Amino acid sequence: MGTLARKHVLIIVQNLPVPLDRRVWLECQALVRSGYQVSVICPKGPGDPSRELLDGVWLYKYRPPAQANGFASYINEFVYCWLRTALLFARIFLTRPFSVVQACNPPDTYAPLGLIARLLGVRFVYDQHDLCPEIYLARFEKPSKKIFKALLGLERATYRVADHVISTNESYRAIAMRRGHRTLENTTVVRSGPDTTRMKPGPAQPELRLGREHLVCYLGIMGPQDGVDIVLRAMDVIVHKFGRKDVSAALLGFGDCLEELRRLCTELDLDDYVTFTGRADANMIRDYLSTAAVGLSPDPYNELNDISTMNKTMEYMAHQLPVVTFDLAETRVSAADSAVYVEPGDITAFATAVCELLDDADRRSELGERGRRRAVEVLDWAAQARAYVSVYDRLHGITRSDGTSAAPAPSVRVPTPALASKGSEVEAAGSSAGQALRP
Repeated sequence: MGTLARKHVLIIVQNLPVPLDRRVWLECQALVRSGYQVSVICPKGPGDPSRELLDGVWLYKYRPPAQANGFASYINEFVYCWLRTALLFARIFLTRPFSVVQACNPPDTYAPLGLIARLLGVRFVYDQHDLCPEIYLARFEKPSKKIFKALLGLERATYRVADHVISTNESYRAIAMRRGHRTLENTTVVRSGPDTTRMKPGPAQPELRLGREHLVCYLGIMGPQDGVDIVLRAMDVIVHKFGRKDVSAALLGFGDCLEELRRLCTELDLDDYVTFTGRADANMIRDYLSTAAVGLSPDPYNELNDISTMNKTMEYMAHQLPVVTFDLAETRVSAADSAVYVEPGDITAFATAVCELLDDADRRSELGERGRRRAVEVLDWAAQARAYVSVYDRLHGITRSDGTSAAPAPSVRVPTPALASKGSEVEAAGSSAGQALRP
């Protein structure tokens, strides 16, 4: 039996455990429903076994490295994860040979495994979740030109080895074409849309408001580029400058900056107003977003954030929650007219926009309904699943009689590919909707 006849896809993830990585888990489920065998290599989460079969997906997990806190430790982390992944790669191939390997970034270090895969007759797919060179620029105050060039080199190598590139939005696809010299034919946009059949508003849990009238929420990773400190600084304005004692905030998630954010919260005298939940599961997310009055997307403007799709924004929308966000090009693609947009960097304006929404229940309801409708009709994962599975069907030479795998996703208004001025838009037929990034 030929390699491609096996219909077994191996997915490599380093950034998050699976199924915590929502995008990857939705991809896994889409493949399983379409008749593919699926295996995943990823780091362990708390209490995870080394190997398990979960909802038809084989999960192979290794003990994660210690959290990196400097350049040398990042290098050690990448080497450690690569070696652990390579060992599992070999073990799985020897016992249950696979036909395609999908590497999800960050980081962009799996081109050598992709080359080995191709030598074995296995196809290699690059699922580009983030732009690693731009992440580096966003995370460090004094980035090194040499390191930036090295990251561009790793990205370029991954593009070169890949049989196909999956991009999370049209801006990323444009970069794959410009920096990676890819074509429309060997790139596909699969946005990280929410599964709105599961991600939807439920009953409010009033106790989560901490005895106050209103709750605002942040959901996502807490890294240097995510702007979570802006939520605390906006709450400082709301509570101490505007004198509002009727607002609580909940920050759902974790990341490199979590402890730093806790300290900042204390320094700003906000401990009575802010809840840090840490890692949040689906039930916690539903309860908090169903109780909140406003969802917060504080991602600051930079070259990375302006062209990245923010999962949290779409998750707020799926839960019928109005959004306050800085005015970023790809965030406008996601949220359209269901969000309030603020000039990037203006924390007082951000706080003011939150308060104005809290004081206008009709406006909140209107924006929430628009967001939910857009999440269901335009951004929902179902359309993205068809685009995603079509990549694997093409690689395996499969034509489905019902045509579902090849059906295009709904048209979405997108920024002119990473080259236009901020805010300009064109109609892109066939573009797909919806992480995670970014989370």
